[in-house]
Amino acid sequence: MVKHNMKSFALKTLGVAVLLIGALSCSQNNTNLKEVFVSSLRFSQAQLKKAVAEVNDPAQYPRSTLENGKWGTTSSTDWTAGFFPGCLWYMYDWTSDSSWQELAEKWTNGLEKEKYNTNTHDVGFMIFSSFGNGYRLTRNPHYKDVILQAAQTLANRYNQKVGCIKSWDFMGDDKYPVIIDNMMNLELLFWASKNGGKKEWYDIAISHAEKTMKNHIRDDAGSYHVVLYDTLTGNVKERITFQGYADESTWARGQAWGIYGFTMAFRESGDERFLKTAHRLAAFFIRHLPEDYIPYWDFNAPEIPNEERDTSAGAVAASALLELMKFTREPELKEQYYKTARTILANLSKPPYLARGAESSAILLQAVGAKTRNKEIDVSLIYGDYYYLEALLKFQNMKRKN
Repeated sequence: MVKHNMKSFALKTLGVAVLLIGALSCSQNNTNLKEVFVSSLRFSQAQLKKAVAEVNDPAQYPRSTLENGKWGTTSSTDWTAGFFPGCLWYMYDWTSDSSWQELAEKWTNGLEKEKYNTNTHDVGFMIFSSFGNGYRLTRNPHYKDVILQAAQTLANRYNQKVGCIKSWDFMGDDKYPVIIDNMMNLELLFWASKNGGKKEWYDIAISHAEKTMKNHIRDDAGSYHVVLYDTLTGNVKERITFQGYADESTWARGQAWGIYGFTMAFRESGDERFLKTAHRLAAFFIRHLPEDYIPYWDFNAPEIPNEERDTSAGAVAASALLELMKFTREPELKEQYYKTARTILANLSKPPYLARGAESSAILLQAVGAKTRNKEIDVSLIYGDYYYLEALLKFQNMKRKN
């Protein structure tokens, strides 16, 4: 690198040459990566065909893989059920092949009754990943009706005293749990409020984001998984974890949900506080990434580097950063987000993280659902595949000046 105080014409010329070579190299790298990502999308297409044939029942939804590499499935009531039809919609989005639309519609239709599911905050994940993508791509008016009803159902879980949507119902009447993941479900309310729904849904989403920003984010910009509120007073009672290593640790996928959720909240509201929070969460996430940029399942797990990675956290973060960079005003920070997302995707797109050559019907390997609860450790997770496809498509659609 040429220092600014060196005035030699030869050195200046060398500096210009280095910059030009660097720019050319960056351009070539981007071109090569786009080819790699197209290859990964083709591989994903083949894997999804295998999964469709393997499941062969639109009332069953892949969630996580079994020891033999095949998908373990759930009914439509599981919080993950919307992601498999979402993957099929993304494949239709990429290929414009009507056969993918037909498959996506089959698995989407089986979720319609969940628009009335009052037992979960994840009706956002379930309906917006499926019917939301379906409406985006087809403008089917019935899909819009389903989304609006789901938004009303989700809004009914809001407690005005707490200022948040309740995440879980199993912890007793005196505790009101709110998890960082719940930021993701606000997109359903934001969208519905602007597309024929009630204005109060927008206000609920804003209130929930404000309370999460205040009570889930630590001074160092790490995040808590669960905040327990007092139902009567609305005050915070405890901050705990269900899926991270410890109450005071930072669970990697939770941090990724936060980056994604607050970026989305800024996009929908224009509230600069949410953008600032997304930047803070992103800085923490990037600062704690290992050399290959695929996060360990918890950033404070005690046996790092001998801890499991979580490819689903990497996929969520990559997709989030590709959107966050669009709202970033500082060129250097924008470039950091782009390079981080690109590196995560590049490494997810090859073994040992990509399932190429493995006995598996999934796309990504090495994900962790909840290690401390001994659930879904070193498996494939359908939401990891979903956000990986989403991030690949975002990258493919970017019009970047090299």
